Amino acid sequence: MSVDVITNTSPVIWLGRVLSGLAIAFLLLDAVMKLVPIQPVIDTMQALGFNSTTTLARGLGILLLGCTVLYAIPKTALVGALLLTGYLGGAIAIQLRAGNPLFSHILFGGYIGIFLWAGLLMRNNQARALLFP
Repeated sequence: MSVDVITNTSPVIWLGRVLSGLAIAFLLLDAVMKLVPIQPVIDTMQALGFNSTTTLARGLGILLLGCTVLYAIPKTALVGALLLTGYLGGAIAIQLRAGNPLFSHILFGGYIGIFLWAGLLMRNNQARALLFP
């Protein structure tokens, strides 16, 4: 069965929107927590080995917010997904270097990445056509 036959159904498109929406909601929450650098954010950054400052937290928040907005806009969703994949890869590398648990910490960025890409491929015909010609 071809990719087009499977993904052009309305329930699949809606499932893609739900998956994308969940990923966007989590990433926006994470970005806002970094923009308003509350004490747990600062403490966590220090535990991960950063010389944590509010400037660094806000910079990461702005970066994450920008990438998430690009992902949320249909015309720039593919670029946003690529940028977010890089951001999440960095998060995975930091968790790995810190020696945190595999399934709850290290792979969490991978879980969000799966939601991002699955949602994008289910809801966006152009992204699907580009990746699966």
